[in-house]
Amino acid sequence: MARTVLESKSKTVVIGFDEPFCVIGERINPTGRKKLAAELEAGDFSTVERDALEQVACGAMVLDVNSGAVFTNKMATDPRYADNNFVEPPLMRELVARIQAIVDVPLCIDSSVPGALKNGLETAEGRPLLNSVTGEEERLELVLPLVKKYNVPVVAISNDDTGISPDPDVRFAVAKKIVQRAADFGIPAHDIVVDPLVMPIGAMATAGDQVFTLVRRLRDELGVNTTCGASNISFGMPHRHGINAAFLPMAICAGMTSAIMNPVRQVEMEAIRAANLLMNHDANGGDWIRFARVIDAVAEGKTFSEASAEAMAAGGGRGGREGRRRARG
Repeated sequence: MARTVLESKSKTVVIGFDEPFCVIGERINPTGRKKLAAELEAGDFSTVERDALEQVACGAMVLDVNSGAVFTNKMATDPRYADNNFVEPPLMRELVARIQAIVDVPLCIDSSVPGALKNGLETAEGRPLLNSVTGEEERLELVLPLVKKYNVPVVAISNDDTGISPDPDVRFAVAKKIVQRAADFGIPAHDIVVDPLVMPIGAMATAGDQVFTLVRRLRDELGVNTTCGASNISFGMPHRHGINAAFLPMAICAGMTSAIMNPVRQVEMEAIRAANLLMNHDANGGDWIRFARVIDAVAEGKTFSEASAEAMAAGGGRGGREGRRRARG
């Protein structure tokens, strides 16, 4: 059974088939968040810090840190700011340093810029997850040496130089290629977390069934853990959270072991907690009982974030399991 080990300064999270579903908080991402990008451009990290604390309180076990900001005002006066290779590396270093100063959970270093990935890996304490490598030849040659050098696991996205295929067999073949190429670098399969790419159900009626089939194959044939952008399934549809909340337990039952998602949404988190219980990944129902107290507090008028933060302060929240840091080569 694949066990992908992530670590912060003092806590360990294991992604695995016999482990609770790993929730990777997605909110620290300026892409598409103009207000956040403007704050970062001005050197204001207050929203980032607030998002980090809130996501962990609501149940994120890992935090994705994306540095893809566009600094529009600086770009107008200094053309260097039009280049992500100039903007993202120092921003990633600052983001990682600030986040791990206030929360003790593993991080997921997320960028398309190699310099930003390197800075994130150098700054992160413990053993972060790297996001991501694809089947594109150039990307494989850029990212896999970093994965090997820093001894970290990596998200492998199932697209290559031909783009994203609607054919699930092609996406499986791309994932298999990445696992094989990683092995050439001495990177074991348990350090590859495959994203099989979730398509919107509104654009492709078979999107859900495709993912469930792919996840089973990835588990059974390649023995790798999996992740996805969970909200992609409901893109363009009304009442998206209901769709997401149905999709996640079905994906878990198929063998998916993690998702990059918004943990501040109660309905999705309730579905995941219940799925953990039903999959026997919640010993004696302890996590469900603690979560039920949060639901009760929401029923009494608190927001999900407020109730989660109070439960965490009272000792009911866990950002990971205590564990020793693993040495990085």
